[in-house]
Amino acid sequence: MQQDQRKKNPTEMDFFSDYGDANRYKIQEVVGKGSYGVVCSAIDTHTGEKVAIKKIHDIFEHISDAARILREIKLLRLLRHPDIVEIKHIMLPPSRRDFKDIYVVFELMESDLHQVIKANDDLTREHYQFFLYQLLRALKYIHTANVFHRDLKPKNILANANCKLKICDFGLARVAFNDTPTTIFWTDYVATRWYRAPELCGSFFSKYTPAIDIWSIGCIFAEVLTGKPLFPGKNVVHQLDLMTDLLGTPSLDTISRVRNEKARRYLTSMRKKQPVSLAQKFPNADPLALKLLEKLLAFDPKDRPTAEEALADPYFKGLAKVEREPSCQPISKLEFEFERRRVTKEDIRELIFREILEYHPQLLKDYMNGTDRTNFLYPSAVDQFRKQFAHLEENGGKSAPVMPLERKHVSLPRCIFLTIVFFSSYVCLFCTCVVQLLSLVSTVAC
Repeated sequence: MQQDQRKKNPTEMDFFSDYGDANRYKIQEVVGKGSYGVVCSAIDTHTGEKVAIKKIHDIFEHISDAARILREIKLLRLLRHPDIVEIKHIMLPPSRRDFKDIYVVFELMESDLHQVIKANDDLTREHYQFFLYQLLRALKYIHTANVFHRDLKPKNILANANCKLKICDFGLARVAFNDTPTTIFWTDYVATRWYRAPELCGSFFSKYTPAIDIWSIGCIFAEVLTGKPLFPGKNVVHQLDLMTDLLGTPSLDTISRVRNEKARRYLTSMRKKQPVSLAQKFPNADPLALKLLEKLLAFDPKDRPTAEEALADPYFKGLAKVEREPSCQPISKLEFEFERRRVTKEDIRELIFREILEYHPQLLKDYMNGTDRTNFLYPSAVDQFRKQFAHLEENGGKSAPVMPLERKHVSLPRCIFLTIVFFSSYVCLFCTCVVQLLSLVSTVAC
């Protein structure tokens, strides 16, 4: 009965109506929280589709965070693939120059791979194969676009009950361009330590390759097989110890190319370790799966296969099909020119606004033609949106239907407001003239 009343509630019908296309979504419940803000599930009333609305608050408090958000929404627009999470929409902010929060509408996924691994002890060999196939297929697409994800881990892989996986969280990703100087060293503080490639533990190489993501996929696949992290290091040294306990000490040739002197000395002085047979480590696994895993977890990055090579492995016989494993055109460096220069907070704000307009074609056209009409002010709608999320958070994100707060007033776009003011001025002037004319007529009559 309460649901029926809620559907007929006229207040909800125009809820968020002034915040871009927000009136088309019915908020359901909180499905996630983090340092960025909150994620709520919602129903798209136009399509009936379930979506996730991610509120990212105070995005310009730290310019590095704002750049990360810009990088992620830009990459997710450019990387459209069945195994990569999709941005459906980004709501138009109330003001081009003053907005602080953004609301990104994603396709809704039910869980993530971390939860799947933790909750399921009855996964089959077919599950393992299909999981790895999807991840490598996504990596082939990402890497052919010259993008490195750099933070692959089970929590960054979304999952549905039908075993569908999608890679998400591209905030630490980078685009490699052919003219990038080889002397550039990207920070090694990427990826959660347990899934971090050896070359990222102690700055081993001056310029790393897509093989860092291949290593992470290997670690994730091993965790799927056993239900436990493969290398749960407490620090970098412990991480290297766990790696070499399983894989053996690296060759002198590999050690000689280690960039960091301390790491090189540590590996050289390490007692000689023999590799452990993966069949011993994973006694119930498919032998073909273990042969591929051994390649993915090669200590030296040059010995790891590319995602495309891995997809051609005998392990995927009967599943892999080249026609459903597309490549991507390399991303233009013009898309990421902001990475090559010092940018201000206002630069980043304008670039994020430009990305948002990609989901508002007519406004984007006006923007590109120099006839920008997007600087509207809708304070009441913005406040309503914020209050709705706050209301959900205060109530613990319960799944019970959420009744929106009563709407008090709606402000008008500035252009309409100025038109009304302008018209009102003429009306007042006309009335004044009429009064003066009547007064003159009265005087003459007397």
